[in-house]
This record gives sequence, C-alpha cells and structure tokens, in this order.
Amino acid sequence: MAKWTQQQAYISVPSQIITSLSSSSLQSLLLSPKKSSMTKRSFLKNPRFWLFSLFLCAFLGMLMLWPKLDLVAPCSASSNGFSSSQLAVAAKSENHVVEEREEEQEESEFWEQPDGLGYRPCLDFSKEYRKWSGEIVKDRTRYLMVVVSGGMNQQRNQIVDAVVIARILGAALVVPVLQVNVVWGDESEFSDIFDLDHFKKVLADDVRIVSSLPSTHLMSRPVEEKRVPFNVTPQWIRAHYLRRLRRDGVLLLRGLDSRLSKDLPSDLQKLRCKVAFQALRFAPPILDFGNKLTERMRSKGPYVALHLRMEKDVWVRTGCVPGLSHKYDEMVMNERKLRPELLTSKSNMSYHDRKLAGLCPLNAQEVTRLLKALGAPKSSRIYWAGGKPLGGKEALLPLMTEFPHLYNKEDLALPGELEPFANKASFMAALDFIVAENSDVFMPSHGGNMGHAIQGHRAYAGHKKYITPNKRQMLPYFMSDSLPESEFNQIIRDLHREAFGQPDLRTSKAGRDVTKFPIPECMCNDRNRRNTS
Repeated sequence: MAKWTQQQAYISVPSQIITSLSSSSLQSLLLSPKKSSMTKRSFLKNPRFWLFSLFLCAFLGMLMLWPKLDLVAPCSASSNGFSSSQLAVAAKSENHVVEEREEEQEESEFWEQPDGLGYRPCLDFSKEYRKWSGEIVKDRTRYLMVVVSGGMNQQRNQIVDAVVIARILGAALVVPVLQVNVVWGDESEFSDIFDLDHFKKVLADDVRIVSSLPSTHLMSRPVEEKRVPFNVTPQWIRAHYLRRLRRDGVLLLRGLDSRLSKDLPSDLQKLRCKVAFQALRFAPPILDFGNKLTERMRSKGPYVALHLRMEKDVWVRTGCVPGLSHKYDEMVMNERKLRPELLTSKSNMSYHDRKLAGLCPLNAQEVTRLLKALGAPKSSRIYWAGGKPLGGKEALLPLMTEFPHLYNKEDLALPGELEPFANKASFMAALDFIVAENSDVFMPSHGGNMGHAIQGHRAYAGHKKYITPNKRQMLPYFMSDSLPESEFNQIIRDLHREAFGQPDLRTSKAGRDVTKFPIPECMCNDRNRRNTS
C-alpha cells in the first residue's frame, strides 16, 4: 500500500520584520480577549501591531497563491523550484514541438492532390463526325504514310497529328515509320514501343489503321511532301494534298513536328485526345516492366517523380550553363561556339538574361531548394527521369544530400532486368514515362515533350499533382543571400499556389496543345451539369 506523505510549504520571512518585533509585542498578540480595554487601546496604538498585521495579510495571501507560484514566479534555491535555465530549456522544447507540428502539416500538404473541380474525360463526338466515320473507314483508295523523328515523346506527338491528318484527308493510315535517330541509334519499330493491336482497336471507328500498303498501291517511290509549314489548318491540308492523294492513292509525309495547328475544330481536338490518352499504349513488355518499377517505388509510400533536364546537349541547346564548376561551364560554352546551330532560339540573349527569363533548366541545387520550400519531407522517395547529367553524380549531389532516397531505373532494376532494353533509348524513355506518370507528385526541371505529355495525362486522369516551377518569378529570390530561410520558403509557396496541376482551360490562351490542356474539349464538368440541370 502506498504511503501518503504530507507536503509542507515554507515561506521565507525577511529578518528585518522578525527583529523589529520585540518579545512584548509577540506576547501582546497572545493576550486573552478578556484583558482590560486599556490594554486593547494601548495595543492598537502600537505601530508594530500594524506592521505585523500587514505582514500577516501578506503571508495569508501568499498561502492562497502558493499552487500557482511555480508557474508565475522565479524560484529560490528551494528543492521544489525550477532554475531560469530549466525554464528556458522547457520553452525551447515547446517551440521545437510547435515547429515539428508545422513541418508535419507542410509535409502532409505536399502530398495533397489538387481539386479536379468535377472534370472527367468526355469524348462526345458530333453527329456529323460519326456520320462520316463509316465512309472513311470503308475507303480503300487513299493511304497516308508518315515518317516520325526525334525522341520517343516527340514521336508520340507526331503520331497523334498523323492520325488527325489521315482523318482530315479521309485516308487510311499506314502504321507510322519511326526514323532511326542519329544521336541514340535506336532502330525500334512502332510495334516494339507501342501496342499496335490496341492502337488499331481504339481508333477503329475514327481512322482505318493498316500495317502496310496493299499490293494495289505499292509504288517504287511514293510521292513525298517535305515542305509542310508550321500550324497548318485542315483547310490548308485538303487544298494542298487531297487532289494529289486522289490521283496517286498514296501520300508520304515527313517532319510533322508542330506542323498541324493547335486550334482545330472540336471533333478533331477530341480525336487528338483519344489518340494521346487512349490509343497510344506502350507495348506489353515495356508496360509490365514499367509497372514493376512503379510498384518498387510505391512499396514504402508515396513518391515524387522529377524529369531532370541536365544532359550536356540540353545545356548547349538552351544557351545555359550547369553552374557546377568553371570546367563544366567552359565545356558547354566551347561546344556552343563549335556548333552555334544547336542553339534553339534567341541567340542574342546573354546567359544571365536567359536565366532570369526562365529559359534555363533548373540545376540540382535549385530543384532541391524548390522541393524543400514546397514542404517535401526529407524522407521523400524520389524517382528521377532523364539522361545522364553533365557531371554525373557530382551534378546530383545537392539533391542526394537533402533527399537520400533518390532512385532512377538503373537503381530499381534487378540484375539483368534492363538487358533487353540496352541501347534502346525509346524503351528507356518509355520506362521513365510510366514511372513518372504514375507518381503521386511530378515536377519537370524544364519544359519539353515529356513534361508536356505527362501534364496532359495527369490532367486527363483527374488532375494528379503536377508542379510547374515558376522560374521567371522565383529565380531572383534564389539568387538572394540575404533572405532568411523561413521567409524564402513562404515566398516560394505563395508563388506556386496555382501551380500544382489544377484545372486550366485551354481556351484561355490560343495555340495551347489540347494534349497538354484537355479542358474543355476533352473533359466534362459534372458539377456544372448538376448545377444547370
């Protein structure tokens, strides 16, 4: 049985008060109330009585406040008190707990998905479009052949436009030929990368897809058109190609990249979405392996995918420098002097001007600071897609230091798993695409075909989180050394409140690609429908 002990409280009494009270004064306090009235009067006139009464009132008041003294008053050298240093430690600990709670809240907010506002995929073609579909897929007189070039994501864009052009001309589309890329040397065919049977099946009601030309249309040299201008309209295409196609039966087109206008009639925009988001599915071996890598990334929770554009050719083409060291900056500038034609645009701008204009890729240090400012936990699992960065691991060191759980496909693959895809740049790009598209959060370090394609896919899938770095507005703060970290983080968060993949209407800006901004042509808003019904 626990022994109960009574705690006693002690109050220190100033010695001046004790010494000021003589023995006669103390005795007078103990006099019986039956003493004579004379004694009472003389006693009341004694100033020591009033002094002691004042002390007694103070003493009783302190006893009443005693339970609160530990919280409100500095303590003396009593064994039950706290020193000032102990109180400081307690306050510091409390502040640390508050900071930890704020960090946890920021981390949980980092994984939150944007509000899709009720938008969902919706490809309702018009009656006129469906009426002509029957005649187009039955036609056996006209065939369109296309040769697509560039990397895998660039080829995807051209395949989408090839289907639309075939529909405009009422021609059957021969399975596109993938041009061998002189940089990567990839000799893959369409069916090596994409699921051909699925491609044909999905588009069966829109355009007839054939694997090869029929014997009736075999020609020693098909008529080839190389001078397709940029942003051509359906009217231009019919005016320039329809007569020739009726006469020869076959038309061969090359270099379709960005040739077809981004502003097409609604039905053709829907067809673009149907090709990009439904028909173009990766071949089963690539899809299966890409899903395996996704499962390995997700095995311990949510993950971020980054598309890092830090390859040597990217720095050369953009007119930017990696900022690693003078050695690497000099290497890039010398390459640019030897091959000035590689610089994509605005050659009259200095590197500094390009940087401030948001035309340069983010390097690893800038990506790291951006992720931290947006609340990414240090424990975040990060998948990075892209080619080998200039500088190798040294280029990734800032990111690896702050986020140690950093992986790419080589890190996730088991021994021998990547051998079937060796020296196949398109296969490797497809694996990156799958893992990045399936991520909880995606962010590109620079614009490009892959980033644009994934942005459209994530929007079409319900607006999964997609961070668009606001480079033009945030970089001046990156270059400032005087900003406290907390203030810097708040500024960065404020700049990106509307940059997390929220619904964005394509019609708000002419020339936008519907496969990047599928609203309103390819997605319907259920909330608006309910409100108007």
